[in-house]
Formats: sequence, structure tokens, C-alpha cells
Amino acid sequence: MYNLKEKEMIFVFTGPDGSGRKTISKLAGDTLQMKTVVSYTTRKKRHYEVEGRDYHYISREEFLAAEKNEEFFESVEIDGNLYGIKEQDIIDRFQQKGCIYLVLNIEGTEQIRKNFGDKVVRIFVHADRETVIKRQKERGNSEEEIELHLAHFDQDLQYREQCEFSIQNYELSHTVFEVTQAMEKFLLEKAK
Repeated sequence: MYNLKEKEMIFVFTGPDGSGRKTISKLAGDTLQMKTVVSYTTRKKRHYEVEGRDYHYISREEFLAAEKNEEFFESVEIDGNLYGIKEQDIIDRFQQKGCIYLVLNIEGTEQIRKNFGDKVVRIFVHADRETVIKRQKERGNSEEEIELHLAHFDQDLQYREQCEFSIQNYELSHTVFEVTQAMEKFLLEKAK
């Protein structure tokens, strides 16, 4: 397993699907010149997603083979789909930049936190149920996908109490500003 160096940190964005965690993480990461590591999944690509930006889409067989070869640093199964981040991808990113950000569900976040402890800062992004439903409809999620996501909504919200930073996302520019400030604060504390 990769050992984080003294000033290396991982910011993990988590929260309910439709909360805006991917958008916020990208904008805050760009502001701080921080890179992400893209997860692998066996889930089918949605019409608005881009290979290599949102996920690496692979077959279940490819995923299981990589898992057997111990290539994944973390992996989870959600609603019958497998998700994981490869350890080599994390190592490559750290060699380019001292800190990275990830966008993960709660299970993946906990795996990362278990392995890296206080070098992981969990940023919980959320909105109310109606806003999440509206956003998912606007991006073209099917009713079935929305129902699957909402099945986890209340459980996901409870996790915010365990995170180092939590923010409601209703006004994108304000949320990105607040998140970026919080990330800078964590980075400055780690640099001391």
C-alpha cells in the first residue's frame, strides 16, 4: 500500500448523488491546482458522462480480474455495480502533485479513511431531497436511477456528522468559494 508523505493529503468529496459533489470538487480542485483520480466502474455510462473524466467504464470481468491482481486501492459494490480506484493511479497523481481529491460514495470514503487516517479530509456536499431529485431529472437520469439513488439518501445524510467539513449546495459559486477556503485551511494546518 502507498504511504502518504508528510504533506500529502487526500480530499474526498462525498454525499448524496445529485448533490453536486463532482462539479464542486472539480471547480475547487482547479482553483487549487489539484488533480483527481478517476474511478473504475462496471456501471453503464450515462448519456452525459465522458469516459476518463467521470469514470473508466470496464466490464465486470475486467474489474474482477484487476481486483484479483490487487490493483484496486478501494472497491465497493453498490446496486449491483462495482466501483474502485486503482492504487497505481493514486501513486501517479501523488508524483505529479502533493495532494489529490476524490469523489466517492460513503463506503469508498471509509475505505480510504481507514487506510490513510487523518491525511484524509472528508467533504460532505448535500442538498434537500427535492433539489437532488430536480438535479437528477435535469441531467437526464431515469426514474429508476433516481429511485435507486434516493434509497440511499437518508443514510447518506447521516454520514455528514462524521465528516471534517459539510456544506449545503444551493448556490454553486458560494459553495465552491466556501469549499476552496476550507481546503486551503486544511492545507495550511498540515503545512505547519
